[in-house]
Amino acid sequence: MDRPRIVVTLAVAARQKEPEIAARKRALYLDGIGRHGGEPVPLDATSTAAERETAFAAMDGLLLSGGADVHPSRYGQPIRGSVDIDEDRDELEAAAWAAADARGIPVLGICRGFQAINVFAGGRLLQDVAGHTSTPWGHGPARSHPVRVVPGTRLARILWPARVMATTEVNTYHHQAVRREDLAPGLLANAWASSPAGDLVEGFEAADGRFVYGVQCHPERRESTPDVFERLWAVFVDACRGPADRR
Repeated sequence: MDRPRIVVTLAVAARQKEPEIAARKRALYLDGIGRHGGEPVPLDATSTAAERETAFAAMDGLLLSGGADVHPSRYGQPIRGSVDIDEDRDELEAAAWAAADARGIPVLGICRGFQAINVFAGGRLLQDVAGHTSTPWGHGPARSHPVRVVPGTRLARILWPARVMATTEVNTYHHQAVRREDLAPGLLANAWASSPAGDLVEGFEAADGRFVYGVQCHPERRESTPDVFERLWAVFVDACRGPADRR
């Protein structure tokens, strides 16, 4: 399969406060798939039921992208710090996750997508981490923080296949997080960051070896992302080409 079809769930640009910047954000995810040989299939909350059904049936992989907060009711909590909640997107991505999980196809979650996978898999979120956000993308340089990648995890082998690294610096564009006690059953933490709220999970992978990964940072924003994260895009697209290639 030369160009695997990868569904990319996205925010509706026209509904955002800055539609032009939102459209540029959307394009970065599609470009991340396309430059490594995948065929991105964009879906958002305006996609019809028929479009969703067709896309889910034909997809070879799923990318859950960044965006607004997941409604806390999905993990059994009242609103205690969540903002800009997008319930239409929650519905779309819950259905996409269920379809991907049922078929065992590769899934990658970025920022909100990382959080959504954790919620859909039975975990929870810390609804607000004080002082952990950055200047909004498109309005200046990104804030960054160090991340400790766990040696021996599959993420560590993807990022540094020829050597052992312990830390790297990533962008900070989120105000919600996953703590150790919030992590869903079946997910293994592969990266950590320190915060005023304690250690936070910055990445996870499926404990059973399935290709399910989530990263809290935004690797599609290449101006503020270490070059090693380009391998994550490449490995994800390669895994979507078929069972023999999945890692």
